Formats: sequence, structure tokens, C-alpha cells
Amino acid sequence: MLPRPATVKRHMDVFSRTFLPAAAEAGVAIPTVSRHMPIFRRCVEPDDTTVLVSRCYRPDAPLSGEFILLLTRRRLVVTQETKVFHRLRLHLNANLRHLSNVTWNPDATRSAVEVTATAVDGVRERFRLRLAEPEAVWRFDSLLQHVFRSPRAAVA
Repeated sequence: MLPRPATVKRHMDVFSRTFLPAAAEAGVAIPTVSRHMPIFRRCVEPDDTTVLVSRCYRPDAPLSGEFILLLTRRRLVVTQETKVFHRLRLHLNANLRHLSNVTWNPDATRSAVEVTATAVDGVRERFRLRLAEPEAVWRFDSLLQHVFRSPRAAVA
């Protein structure tokens, strides 16, 4: 009788386990997720929980390309893909404690949520999240409330 081959158990870290379902819920395609993942991996700790992932754009700079916003329990990370050459770059990587004046405006008629925050360098960031359906607006609103209005986040 031959010995059974050792089975290799793959343990996904918390970030991976929570990022993939959040990206799927937001309708972000797997190829897009795969392109942006190396940047997210450099910014987020493996034990950090993904709260939401969304495609977004900057209303004040509509020709600046597409962005992917990642919100975890500890960080806000935004990557940018340029329009012409499709190059990726890190746009924002902030600990939630270093953000101030975080606000958001849900708009169910446009299936969007506009999020604004002031980063530690004093720059006011503004993103409009594109959501697949109007019902998702209220889900994202609830997630943002949970992160930014909870005592643990301690964000003004």
C-alpha cells in the first residue's frame, strides 16, 4: 500500500478572505482585482479586514482615469489606473486615524456614493463610488457608518 501524499493546506489571510467577496459584491472584475492586488498587498496588513471595495472616480478630475477604493477596518487605500497607458499607481494610502472630516453622500437615483475626506497632508480627497444597483447604495452607506462612526475608528 502506497503512502498517501501529504495534503497542503492553503490558509488565506484575513485580508484575502474578506477582499475577494467585497470586490465581487461591488462588481469589480477579477482581472481588475488581480492587477490592483499587488499594490493593496503592500499597503494592508494580512490580518486587516476588508470592509468595502469599489470602482470610483474623482468628480473634480474626470479625465484622470479610473480608481479602485479599498476600505479596511484600519486603512483607506485608493489606486489609480491611467486612461491612456493603463498604468497603475497608488493614489492614497491612509490610516483611518489620520483622516479627518470624513463625509459621504448616498445617491440612490444614480447608484452612487460620494465620499470625501481630508488626508494628513491637508489635501481634501473626493471620490464617487460607482455601484451596480441602487440597493447597494444603502449597504455601502451602512458600511461607511460602521467604520467612520464607531468609537474604534476615532475619526473626526
